[in-house]
Amino acid sequence: MILTIDIGNTNIVLGIFREQELVKRWRVATEENKTADEYRVILTNLFEMDGVELSLIKGGIISSVVPPLTHVFTELVKGYIEKRPLIVGPGLKTGISILYDNPREVGADRIANAVGAYQKFRSACIVVDFGTATTFDYISEKAEYVGGLIVPGVEISAEALFAHTAKLPKVEIADPSAVVGRNTLESIQSGLINGYKALVEGIVQRIKEEQNSRARVIATGGLAPLITRDLQCIDVIDENLTLWGLYFIYQMNRR
Repeated sequence: MILTIDIGNTNIVLGIFREQELVKRWRVATEENKTADEYRVILTNLFEMDGVELSLIKGGIISSVVPPLTHVFTELVKGYIEKRPLIVGPGLKTGISILYDNPREVGADRIANAVGAYQKFRSACIVVDFGTATTFDYISEKAEYVGGLIVPGVEISAEALFAHTAKLPKVEIADPSAVVGRNTLESIQSGLINGYKALVEGIVQRIKEEQNSRARVIATGGLAPLITRDLQCIDVIDENLTLWGLYFIYQMNRR
């Protein structure tokens, strides 16, 4: 079994792969101040709850956009499998060419998404990841990571609206009943959800036009099912795309 770990700014997503199948998946809150011992307790409880035998985990791989936790989870995984996990970054084979001006600037999660999308579909792809930030990444049919866009995530936008307006309340991010809200709560929810739906539609169309591409569009991230519901521009929703990308990268580098 292979342990995959995606450390994001808001959540840490973990997966267990066995014989090319994702058999377990967990999501825990990202807390930079937690130690390896504290996360060990959390992970051990998750493993025991779902019957995962630690002795069967033969390898691990980590993508991280939170540098303080990279070391924490490296030591944690070493404790489980008695060898250092792979860390997504320079030096690892990914199967794709990164055309960014400075390849080191591309987030490990975006690389994993690109690898996951290309390995699954073997075609030009646009990956839309609804995380703390909402990212759009374009991968060409030649397995080239061309680049992308980064915009504030839905939750960041909601927090900013609450923090910088005197009379607008903090609201739950939920699908509104109509585009035109009949009260303040519905108006904010509609602005967030329908605003991002329009954002996705517009940016996807612009990427396709600029790249002269009929790329497949894959949505991922925790809020993907909510925001992309009924969007005709989305071809696939894959909440586990990043974990699959990590698994593919591990397989390319396991020797």
